[in-house]
Order: sequence, then C-alpha cells, then structure tokens
Amino acid sequence: MTNTIRIHSFPLSGHAHRVQLFASVAGISHEIVNVDLPSGEHKKTPFLSLNPMGQIPVIEDGDTVITDSNAILVYLARKYAPSFLPKSPELEAEIQKFLTLAAGELAFGPATARLINVFKAPLDPDHAKTIAAKVLRKLETHMQNRDFLVGDTATIADISIYSYTAHAPEGDVSLEAYPNVRRLLSNIESLEGFVPMPITNVGLRA
Repeated sequence: MTNTIRIHSFPLSGHAHRVQLFASVAGISHEIVNVDLPSGEHKKTPFLSLNPMGQIPVIEDGDTVITDSNAILVYLARKYAPSFLPKSPELEAEIQKFLTLAAGELAFGPATARLINVFKAPLDPDHAKTIAAKVLRKLETHMQNRDFLVGDTATIADISIYSYTAHAPEGDVSLEAYPNVRRLLSNIESLEGFVPMPITNVGLRA
C-alpha cells in the first residue's frame, strides 16, 4: 500500500513545484503542506527538524524524510514511478545531465532572473539573463526533432527543467526565440495530471 507523501512546499517556488508536478503526473498519492516563507517559518522549529538547511521542498514518506528537489525526484521515481527514470545506464546518464543543468545553469539563469523580479533579490539581473540565454539556446538545440529531453517519453529530466523554464518570462527572459523549448513545455503541460505553478504579475509574457 502506497503512503501519502507529504510535500512541504511554497506556491511560488519552482523547486517545490517540480516535486508537486511530478507527484501529480506520476499518480503518487500526496498532500501539500504550505510553508510560510515570508514569515520565516522555514528557518524555525519544527521545520528545521525536517531540514536543518531551512529550505523547501521537503517530503515525508512515512518515516523517511528527503530534501533537495532533484534528490526527491530520483527517490520518488525509483520507489513509485520507475518509468520516469529508465534503468538503461545510457538513458539514466542523460537524465542526470539535465538534473545537473536544472541545479546549475537553469538555477543561476532563468530562476535567478525571476528571483530578482518576483522577490527583489539583490542579485545581478544582466548576469542572470546572460546565463538564461545560454541555457535556453542549449535546450533549443537539444530539442530539435525531439518530443522530450531523454528518450521518447517524459522522464524526471523534463520535470526538473519545467517550472523555471516555463516561468522565465517572469524574470524578463522571453521564450519567443525558442520554439523547440516552448514545444517541450507544451508537451509537459499535456501530460495527464499536470498542475501549473501560479503566475506572478511581473515580467514579460511570451
């Protein structure tokens, strides 16, 4: 019998959204526990007993607690939705490359540009947009003649890059020049169980 996963989340967090999105698309029973980030709930007990780093998302699967959004995706796929993490060493290696991209260039590019606009983070918007353009060009080239990032069906690679790529316009990063990227986003949005992340009223719309 499958446990109901508790996902400690925040509605405007792309890292948290990718976990909720995967649980929904993969049909994993879950409940969302919203953490009040603006009041600093994530930096106080009892949340710190779940994640001493004071970051979301966190999942509770019975007595098991997992932190870090990409680690959570791997855990959930391995345990509950193996079709999203193929056993082929070659395909798994490709998936890992995109998890690294999500934690690196995507985080420091589109996600940071959005962080500056939405949350007024004191960071360099020009630097973030330069990285965003680089990673979007990389995705655009990779998606030529493909429906998903790895193989012929959706994997956790697609889930890992969705939220911050789809919401790049909130950081004044247009997706207009990247039709292959927009097609990938549309393919993900067409998956059964897809749930959107709320859109903020800042940035471009593209």
